[in-house]
Amino acid sequence: TMWLKPEEVLLKNALKLWVQERSNQYFVLQRRRGYGEEGGGGLAGLLVGTLDAVLDSTSKVAPFRILHQTPDSQVYWSIACGSSREEITEHWDWLEHNVMKTLSVFDSNEDITSFVQGKIRGLIAEEGKGSFVKEDDPEKFREGLMKFEKCFGLPEQEKLVTYYSCSYWKGRVPCQGWLYLSTNFLSFYSFLLGAEIKLIISWDEISKLEKTSNVILTESIHVCSRGEDHYFSMFLHISETFLLMEQLANYAVRRLFDKETFENDLVLHDPLQITKRGLESRAHSEQFSAFFRLPKEETMKEVHECFLWVPFSHYNTHGKMCISENYICFASQDGSLCSVIIPLREVTGVDKADPANRGVSISTKGKTAFRFTEVRDFEQLVAKLRMKCNATSSPQHIINTEVAASSASDSPKDFDAGPSKMGQRDNSKTVSTEALMTVYHPQDAENLDSKMLKEKMKEQSWNILFVERGHGVSMFRTKKTRDLVVRGIPEALRGELWLLFSGAINDMASNPGYYTELVEKSLGTCTLATDEIERDLRRSLPEHPAFQSDTGISALRRVLTAYAYRNPQIGYCQAMNILTSVLLLYAKEEEAFWLLVAVCERMLPDYFNRRIIGALVDQAVFEELIRVHLPQLTDHMTDMTFFSSVSLSWFLTLFISVLPIESAVNVVDCFFYDGIKAILQLGLAVLEYNMEKLLTCKDDAEAVTVLNRFFDSVTNKDSPLPPAVQQGSNLSNTKSDHPKVDITDLIRESNERYGDIRYEDVESMRCRNRLYVIQMLEATTKQNVLRVVSQDVKFSPSDLEELYELFKKEHFLSCYWNVNSPVLQHHDASLPYLDQYRIDCQQFRVLCHLLSPWSHCANRDSLALWTFRLMDESSDCLINFKQFACVLDTMYNGSFTDKLKLLFKLHIPPAFTEVESLSPSKGGDLSKEELIHFSQLSVSSVGYSLESDSLKSSPEKGKGKVDIQAYLKQWQDELLKKEENIKDLPRMNQSQFIQFSKTLYNLFHGDPEEELLYRAIAVVTSLLLKMEEVGRRLQSPTSPVKSPVTVTEVPAEIPRKGQEESSFEQTEGSKAQSLRGNHEWSFAFEQILASLLNEPAFVRFFEKPHDIKVKIESAKHLQLKARSRV
Repeated sequence: TMWLKPEEVLLKNALKLWVQERSNQYFVLQRRRGYGEEGGGGLAGLLVGTLDAVLDSTSKVAPFRILHQTPDSQVYWSIACGSSREEITEHWDWLEHNVMKTLSVFDSNEDITSFVQGKIRGLIAEEGKGSFVKEDDPEKFREGLMKFEKCFGLPEQEKLVTYYSCSYWKGRVPCQGWLYLSTNFLSFYSFLLGAEIKLIISWDEISKLEKTSNVILTESIHVCSRGEDHYFSMFLHISETFLLMEQLANYAVRRLFDKETFENDLVLHDPLQITKRGLESRAHSEQFSAFFRLPKEETMKEVHECFLWVPFSHYNTHGKMCISENYICFASQDGSLCSVIIPLREVTGVDKADPANRGVSISTKGKTAFRFTEVRDFEQLVAKLRMKCNATSSPQHIINTEVAASSASDSPKDFDAGPSKMGQRDNSKTVSTEALMTVYHPQDAENLDSKMLKEKMKEQSWNILFVERGHGVSMFRTKKTRDLVVRGIPEALRGELWLLFSGAINDMASNPGYYTELVEKSLGTCTLATDEIERDLRRSLPEHPAFQSDTGISALRRVLTAYAYRNPQIGYCQAMNILTSVLLLYAKEEEAFWLLVAVCERMLPDYFNRRIIGALVDQAVFEELIRVHLPQLTDHMTDMTFFSSVSLSWFLTLFISVLPIESAVNVVDCFFYDGIKAILQLGLAVLEYNMEKLLTCKDDAEAVTVLNRFFDSVTNKDSPLPPAVQQGSNLSNTKSDHPKVDITDLIRESNERYGDIRYEDVESMRCRNRLYVIQMLEATTKQNVLRVVSQDVKFSPSDLEELYELFKKEHFLSCYWNVNSPVLQHHDASLPYLDQYRIDCQQFRVLCHLLSPWSHCANRDSLALWTFRLMDESSDCLINFKQFACVLDTMYNGSFTDKLKLLFKLHIPPAFTEVESLSPSKGGDLSKEELIHFSQLSVSSVGYSLESDSLKSSPEKGKGKVDIQAYLKQWQDELLKKEENIKDLPRMNQSQFIQFSKTLYNLFHGDPEEELLYRAIAVVTSLLLKMEEVGRRLQSPTSPVKSPVTVTEVPAEIPRKGQEESSFEQTEGSKAQSLRGNHEWSFAFEQILASLLNEPAFVRFFEKPHDIKVKIESAKHLQLKARSRV
């Protein structure tokens, strides 16, 4: 079946040849007469058959077709044909599902027809490019690429990843066009009936990206950027499109806003290497390693659909076998929740089994053999896996297997811990090898009370499970496993099973000896992190005896310090101490370390960095789930932020900080088995349990009290922990109005109620909310910066906001196309708000040319350079937004004196530096390299300590440690500076003065009063020189000085417009000549100011108002283009 280029069809005669099978208001599905009828359809059928046969065989007509019509038109358009009823029905359904409802929005039939034709042409082109990637069909891709480059004029380094035919909704009307996805932008282009639509949105501005559906649109993609909503619909493969958009947006956000996680990611470092296929396989790999809790480095290499024999249930479960560098994993897809993880390090043999059923048998050290059947290329797979394991099925190998299996002790846990124990022998002084629980609460096997009996029964259930389903890393995990986890893991098995379910066991096995080495390196180091760790050590589970002694405290110190040393990006964050102390109770020290790694780097990504982005993202996911599952709560709460503030500690400490310890460990059990899903489910169950009380609360404080009371009433009646350690038991004596709630019941309830929340959905919600959270943080930064800066400038709030957006955009534009852009380092979200975004001289020049009222000046590059040097007081070659806004404010809103003072300062050190372009042909233009070079030159004379007016950045309040003394001193300086006397400005020497005059000439060029202004410069110059001459004579009457004849003649030489340049050179030459006699000639600012104030043309020029709005509007359109030229 295929879509056809729409062509007119006359129905008059056609009715004899075609039978109508289905129709609606806009489409008709017809069958060729005589096709599929009993007896060939009589005479008409024969006739049609003959006709088709007589006609050339190549033009054989397809037996089914779809036509488009509008209600009152006689003309029909053929839009699809097919060879079977099933195929054509698929097309018919697509039209009904995607196009039918939409057509009702058009007013006229012509619009409907032109839309349908455009849509069908788009679909043909889309199918034509197939699943093309550059590799598949380079011709088609080149065509798309040329179109993309021509339409949007982006720099050639912008890499097109793929493009799709779709419709963009402009108001209530859909426009058919093409959506282009490239590394930094989402672009759309459509040209219909003379109207052109062009849209360019950069990924880093997107705050919402989701699949939605409403009455008219069955399924569309909703993009929100800078508060504007955009809807795209009618994709052929909406899921594929959405996945790629999600990947690209996420990639941009991580690269530009979230360097902490990005720097560890080698794949993303080169934007030019991004391909559609690469992004898709990356998305699948991430899902794969997260689902099976594998180390982050694993990438999914191949997937095989197959069956796995489940021995204890005696049946084959259908699912997918996924293979990465070091693991073979299987997950069922028939609802049996069966999964298996086989590390290649555990594999002892790979064999063909049962060739009739294409079987593969994999045997492991734990004496288990896994039998997969119906594997497509099973022989190749066996060969590949054997190479991976270097395993062969020779007899000698089989003997080895036996030895290996028997020499391993019965408990695979000991087997796994083998290598690391050896490494520990010599370090026994530093690393403790026992879980603290076994030291502080040894179980008394003799006197078993009822709780201990129950505990032993739990252990028995697990042991039966181990016998049946294997023990250790490659055990079968099924619904039964989850049921046992929900009941609470027995104390004795907790550490081992946490290690297993979290995947930490794999990290530990691949890095033997790593932890002890890390402890040796990190102990004794002194950093901000270690200070914070020391401060919090005794606040971690202080009521537990293990942490009232040095044993527990030292172990906690070692684990946290080693982790801070391993991952300085995270270092140490509050909440890590609480979590680690619980891990240490049940796991050996090295195991606790790897569990911490699993939590911080895989299971709760981005939770523990400075901005706790990961936790904020999961809170946003939680809010979304509350809206879906507990709508009556959302209706009652006016403000959803309540849930965020109250649940932050639930997420950061996995409920450990709010629940009594004996109940909290059961939550941790579920977390290690089910991941974040367990915490979200429990959160919903807690809110639902307290629903009635929460609905009667009048304010947040009341609601917090309700929840706190509830948490205090949670008990764990089966906990075998001694009463001294239990936190919930202390309450049992006090009369509480709250009925007791058992943690096991609460967890079971959360599973029954919300267990159907799918893992994949949670991941895509995380992805979606990540964009939202980052944009909210960015908005906060912007508001704070604007609040600080607005006090120092006269721009309107809206203009200032536009300037901030341009400033930030310039920062990003420099990052888009540079692989390892140094500019990326100029953004650091952990700094005070003002210093989060800073730009260098090159970026400043671009903005200056776009926004400065003086940008028409011939030496504008030098001016931009000097302005930058003036503002760059810290001499780190970067300026922040406040400095940028203040200097623009002077140019636009300053008084005559302010503007002149700025120009004067630009021509004396530290701002001024001699600028000689290396290629004279370019005139005053400087290359990027020259610019950066000049901006880095240090100030030659130390004598000049120049304080620029309002450009000193003040220490941000409430950020970091503020030195009060320094702050007061600076405040005093600010006050003094407000009264800065113009007498304090250094004098300007002759070469600087010549440059100053040149700049004035350049500024006046093209002004209506140009001649007057030139004359004024000449008058002022000669006047100043005379004053200087008289001054010198008075000082030393004896010194013979040539009379400055040449200078006094200058006014006569004021040029007419034609001769400007040459006579200007003469003027400058004569000036220089007259000054050559003595190098110490210089002018003070007040002399220059006084002389210029006498020239009305001068004052008029500098007091002329300039409208920054116009400049801002043009800058918005030109900023990208300016970048393509640079």
